[in-house]
Amino acid sequence: MSGTEATAPVPLITVLGASGFVGAGVAAALARRPVRLRLVSRRPAGPPVPEAGRAAVETLRADVTDPEALARAVDGADAVVNVLLNDGGWRAAENDPASEAVNVGVVRGLAAVLRRGIGTGRPPVVVSSGAASQIGVPPEHPIDGSEPDRPETAYDRQKLAAEQALKAATEEGVLRGISLRLPTVFGEATGSGNADRGVVSLMIKRALAGEPIQMWHDGTVRRDLLHVSDVARAVEAALDQPDRLVGGHWVIGSGSSPSLGEAFRTVADSVARHTGAPAVPVECVQPPEHAPVTDFKSVLIDPWRFHAVTGWKPELSLSEGVDRTVAALTAPLA
Repeated sequence: MSGTEATAPVPLITVLGASGFVGAGVAAALARRPVRLRLVSRRPAGPPVPEAGRAAVETLRADVTDPEALARAVDGADAVVNVLLNDGGWRAAENDPASEAVNVGVVRGLAAVLRRGIGTGRPPVVVSSGAASQIGVPPEHPIDGSEPDRPETAYDRQKLAAEQALKAATEEGVLRGISLRLPTVFGEATGSGNADRGVVSLMIKRALAGEPIQMWHDGTVRRDLLHVSDVARAVEAALDQPDRLVGGHWVIGSGSSPSLGEAFRTVADSVARHTGAPAVPVECVQPPEHAPVTDFKSVLIDPWRFHAVTGWKPELSLSEGVDRTVAALTAPLA
């Protein structure tokens, strides 16, 4: 062709919740790509790993439960990654009315904002985080996403409502939605992201303080524990191959569900190696009365459906992920 060569426009990806634990991990992964990256959060957040980044990064401090702030956040975006989590985490959803505004209201608001642009171009891909626990009490066999949904907690009901809103907006042609149902996620904080408040990091901190690691049961309950870097890679896989994923929900996980007794002993041993102190004991204690029944059921996940479409599979084993997390938490002490 004559004249200057036409070049494809650089895609714009908006990350909602970019200063959070999962959001910062996703942002750091996407920052390595030749894209425009808009990082949106309520808290100040700097560009992730700027020295290693290829993306053109902009940050936007906004409360996206406000419709106009949400509209600014996603304006012109080719893809949106929604990994928002309300303050207080999933347990706070039982009593905090703000939780529904974040977990459900933002997805509904996103559909309303994008509805204004129907017919002006291809709808953006929206990758939104759900929860493997949306099915309610887990079965004895591995979860693969084909199970009926009977959520037991307020958080899971909210996540299911958001996923249903995402699917409805996809059918309407407003957006191209993909729900990734996450298991228990753990790992080290990335960049300016919040520290992991999950059970693995909590037990690491107890061990670093020389305190016993406590379980609410006999240690045989099993959990699928997925490192945050593997979650970020799953988001990338969804963005890279959206067409066969759009309109569905996809369970991701490590595919390995150690007992919590095994996982916590892995934590105790890793902390001992990093600090030189004796490994703290792992002991059983009485659970609180408010603990949901799902806390005492094993969770087994088989992410074969997502793997079959995208080729994604987790890279970090539990021991490797725990070692990375312990190293990050002990680094300031060195």
